[in-house]
Amino acid sequence: MKAQAAPPGTVVAVRGGVIDARFENGLPALNALLRAGARDEVVVEVVLHLDDTHVRGNVLTPIQGLACGDAIRDSGAPLQAPVGEAILGRMFNVFGEPIDRRKAPENCSWRSVLAKPAELAKRSAAAEVFVTGIKAIDVLAPLERGGKAGLFGGAGVGKTVLITELIHNMVGQHEGVSLFCGIGERCREGEELYREMREAGVLDNTVMVFGQMNEPPGARFRVGLTALTMAEYFRDDLGRDVLLLIDNIFRFIQAGMEISGLLGLMPSRLGYQPTMGTELAELEERISSTRQAAITSIQAVYVPADDFTDPAAVHTFSHLSASIVLSRRRASEGLYPAIDPLASNSNMLNPRIVGERHYRLAQEIRRTLATYEELKDIIAMLGLEELSREDRHTVFRARRLERFLTQPFYTTEQFTGMQGRTVSLDAALDGCEAILDDEFSDAPEKLLYMIGDIEEARSRLRAREVGSQGAES
Repeated sequence: MKAQAAPPGTVVAVRGGVIDARFENGLPALNALLRAGARDEVVVEVVLHLDDTHVRGNVLTPIQGLACGDAIRDSGAPLQAPVGEAILGRMFNVFGEPIDRRKAPENCSWRSVLAKPAELAKRSAAAEVFVTGIKAIDVLAPLERGGKAGLFGGAGVGKTVLITELIHNMVGQHEGVSLFCGIGERCREGEELYREMREAGVLDNTVMVFGQMNEPPGARFRVGLTALTMAEYFRDDLGRDVLLLIDNIFRFIQAGMEISGLLGLMPSRLGYQPTMGTELAELEERISSTRQAAITSIQAVYVPADDFTDPAAVHTFSHLSASIVLSRRRASEGLYPAIDPLASNSNMLNPRIVGERHYRLAQEIRRTLATYEELKDIIAMLGLEELSREDRHTVFRARRLERFLTQPFYTTEQFTGMQGRTVSLDAALDGCEAILDDEFSDAPEKLLYMIGDIEEARSRLRAREVGSQGAES
């Protein structure tokens, strides 16, 4: 009887999301994938070499049924992701496997997710504004092409709607690709976003990658690299701009913290992993613009206990070029998108980048809205009539600016019945300037609510004047 070959490796310890394995005939490389189970269904990534014969790895899949003594083999390759135009309109997990109940895409090649950032010589050093077509963002918190913006917002304030509209405008204006990466997402939220994007007609130029909340921390920790590998293909190989949306970047840090604890590493401040800064930098550094195209990222950021001095928040902020804050109060007032103009900011709002006119108008808008905020308590207690004439004019301008910065979205047409609008930066600036110059001081505020450019308000005003003259005659 012929003797069977010895297994290439043996599982010697299983602890939650971490396993130890013994390899007598040479250790697998760091970051290599190991496979165990009857159908190779358990996937492990090597993260530590313990000695000459033992490795430690974090598990990327559920480990039910895995036990000490089970065979484990070295796949000889790190985690890989599919790339190609066939992945457009599809939804994947961390392994590049489709999770949208459709067949696997054909004509795709596979690449390691552990690529290095673009070389400095190939990067574009020009500071260029990424125009979104959304007035409140382009005027007060312009995004950087090839930069990273943080999106702060809780549940129910329009974060998903804003993300979907950005995807729609990316496809319509920039002829680019949108890539949504869900890190620690709830299964329900992923399904809802997929369905909404399909109904809005923006799915065909979008790729979605999910490391869901119910998956092991290893999968959540690596799903961002899978999405980045796909984004780099469109940027470098096809020369197409990519809008990368990450929700939520804090969950990436949290997954790294869980893995660090399971590996037995010494924790840093507040229990975070000692390598947090390096891990986050490795992810963020790959988001950049080259001379061919750019990857522009908008990342949802959760701030633990609203403590902006938390190490996770501090390290994340150091990579962001713009912060967009969604306000629940503005959402309750029906001012959509519910972007807080005073709390939002951008490094691009510099006269040398956006020009003197844009910078001057943005500062005047902020000053007007800030004064209105200070006067709200007085108005609530004493009434508008008790303000000075100058302060009343400031209030009138601020209320009209707030309404002009609202905008109907294409992705909400089926719910609101209002046709979506995309507004150019020049048109948005012209509208703000007209309001600050008191062109609409005698017009009702509602004329400026949920419109596109200022010409639409002028048309409404002329139609109103003609109607009032006809009624008088």
